[in-house]
Amino acid sequence: MSEALTLERLDAAARRVHAVMPPTAQHHWPLLDARIGATVWVKHENHTPLGAFKVRGGIVHLENLKRDDPALRGVVAATRGNHGQSIAFAASRVGVAAVIVVPHGNSVEKNAAMRALGAELIEHGHDFQAALEHAQTLAAQRGLRMIESFCDDLVAGVASYGLELFRAVPDLDVAYVPIGLGSGICGMVAAREALGLRTEIVGVVAENAPAYALSFAQRRAVSTNSADTIADGMACRVPNAAALATIWRSVARIVTVSEAEIRAAMRLAFSATHNVAEGAAAGPLAAALKERARLAGRRVALVMSGGNVDRAVFARVLAEAENGE
Repeated sequence: MSEALTLERLDAAARRVHAVMPPTAQHHWPLLDARIGATVWVKHENHTPLGAFKVRGGIVHLENLKRDDPALRGVVAATRGNHGQSIAFAASRVGVAAVIVVPHGNSVEKNAAMRALGAELIEHGHDFQAALEHAQTLAAQRGLRMIESFCDDLVAGVASYGLELFRAVPDLDVAYVPIGLGSGICGMVAAREALGLRTEIVGVVAENAPAYALSFAQRRAVSTNSADTIADGMACRVPNAAALATIWRSVARIVTVSEAEIRAAMRLAFSATHNVAEGAAAGPLAAALKERARLAGRRVALVMSGGNVDRAVFARVLAEAENGE
């Protein structure tokens, strides 16, 4: 992440985001207070026009690409869903074709949403990394612009949710943010640093996709052989070097949460707030529950990064609720 993500640049990106969508809400939920023992605020990125935070970065990035290259005719991206929806949405706004590559077995409903946004959807490979490598091949073959899941434009756009949160609730002690490839947490870091705040930022990853946790602990990039998790948005097995540099410098710690903890947090988010949290979006709540002993009496923010979970998957998760949960 560039050091040039100043408050002026972030505010300019936020104005472009807000020309397309309103700020999302941050709500204080007393039932979560009771479970965690802290004052808990949820940043509701599940309430964007695409149901996830990623739309913010796509708006800024595609506008910049089209401005810099008016002849741009098409882009290609790999995704598990939310990045692809963002690129498809933003590409259609600037009159550019979008090709989106997803792995086989991807979310049926996210796939349908990307097609509805006008994208050409291609299924390839067994996971995100395989889809990414195929997207890079297609970019060369078709003469398309490859849109990675992490770059300064994406971070600047995504940082608008951090600006909204910190300006609405400026005295937060800690904020939990899920990590996929890193634009979300780096956007939060950029907003905090631009505003000169001291809020502790904590990353969250799935136990079954621990690349960023391993990389954080070892201070070197560590890839994994698999990333099999219900949390599509955290299903990364090859970390991004630029994101890691920011995380190493500016993130307090990374909490790893199990599949059972993620699923329990999805249920709690629904019962306590009546919001649908996809797996990655429930990660921060799962992490806060795991760390509640250190959070007692503090002011805590949880980034509910998206609500795009297939109905059948969510129904199974809700049905798993144990007595007393």
